[in-house]
Amino acid sequence: MSAQGVQWRLKRNCSVSPVQLAGLFASLSLVSLLIAGYFWYHGAVLVLPFACAELLAIWTAFIVYGRHVSDGEHILLQEGRLVVELEKAGRLERAEFNRDWVRIEPRAGDRSLIELSGNGRKIEVGRFLRPELRPALARELRLALRGG
Repeated sequence: MSAQGVQWRLKRNCSVSPVQLAGLFASLSLVSLLIAGYFWYHGAVLVLPFACAELLAIWTAFIVYGRHVSDGEHILLQEGRLVVELEKAGRLERAEFNRDWVRIEPRAGDRSLIELSGNGRKIEVGRFLRPELRPALARELRLALRGG
């Protein structure tokens, strides 16, 4: 709860920050290129191109990881509105619902994502919660919407 209203922030659990990731990639690149350079100097000329291909593949994986570091869900209940913002790979999706007309239900069973619907819109939340905690979030949302 805050002065703005009741809010929930659900974020991806990322154990490595972008700065740490860049440092890891730089050190990995340095070691790999030093080893490849040593073998290239001693006549194994194909080691260096394969090392570069390996680093390109690792760089691609790090870029994909880095794009999803800030993924998350922000649910805000204030002034009669339920506002849901989903960020995924830098794209923001926002949905607003009238608090009195929101339906909250699991999409396909207890352990599925939570579907919020109303005003002709649907949005799913709970991606960043363990499945067994999603029913608790749904209960909290229902309780907050009732004003209790």
